[in-house]
Amino acid sequence: MTDFAPPYDRDRLLAWMAERGIAQTTRDHPAVFRVEEGLELKAAMPGAHTKNLFLKDKKGRLWLISARQDTVIDLKAAPGVIGSDRLSFGNETLMWETLGVRPGSVTALGLINDTERRVGFVLDRRLWAADIVNFHPLTNTATTALDQAALRAFLAAIGREPRVIDFAADPA
Repeated sequence: MTDFAPPYDRDRLLAWMAERGIAQTTRDHPAVFRVEEGLELKAAMPGAHTKNLFLKDKKGRLWLISARQDTVIDLKAAPGVIGSDRLSFGNETLMWETLGVRPGSVTALGLINDTERRVGFVLDRRLWAADIVNFHPLTNTATTALDQAALRAFLAAIGREPRVIDFAADPA
């Protein structure tokens, strides 16, 4: 690991959102490392819950795929769908240096730390259409709920436009 400290952690992220009027609800909970964990916690929180994959392609490009937790993503088919080369999981150092998160805490909200825009962002169409989406606020000990207007306001404020993919129709 490097001595790098990301510009935003949970508290700075939530303060940044508040300063910009981006409404959110954050709930603390025990650490959750995988989609299958914490299902009872998620059942009590309305909205679409997410899985987030931090990937690196054969050419060294970095990708973040955010999808509904029940979406099947075939990593062998994904390159053709998202326009990348062969994909593998990105390592912890790259994850920390670009998104400011550790394994188990990968989140689209981490894009606030990707100031060099090294990470391509792919979003499941079902999340883009969901009334409420739930992401970790840079730590897996909480979940932040955003309505669709807040998600879009967050992305606009950080200058990011996702590549929206219908994984149900084209199961990457």
